[in-house]
Amino acid sequence: MAICEQGYLCDLCGEDVADLSDSDLYLRYVLGEVPPEELHRTPERHIRCNPILAQFIVSDGFEPMAAPGFFDKAMLDPEFVAEEEARVTRGYLRLVEIAAGEVSIVEYPLPEVLSRWREADAPAEPLAARQA
Repeated sequence: MAICEQGYLCDLCGEDVADLSDSDLYLRYVLGEVPPEELHRTPERHIRCNPILAQFIVSDGFEPMAAPGFFDKAMLDPEFVAEEEARVTRGYLRLVEIAAGEVSIVEYPLPEVLSRWREADAPAEPLAARQA
């Protein structure tokens, strides 16, 4: 089979990441951790193949995961864990929503991510305007 016919293979387990809602790459894109220009250069994996991120998804239909070791959320600051659970779960639910409908790839990221990226791309204020 030609590489282009293989789909997106997980760089950890080697299996096909057949569904967008199983994609760690697109979850991280939705969360703003992977910029759009890096999507085609960033390895894909299943969400469950990245337990350090997956452990923060708290949602019906997603079996809870643990990340044994130093990065286990049980070992982390409870306030940080609560914030990460809220953020990553929102991203996961957005990914599920995207997988269920027709949404343009530029609309995948969470609203605050899109705003942050737009602000970073905004042209700088001309020097003359800053001096006035």
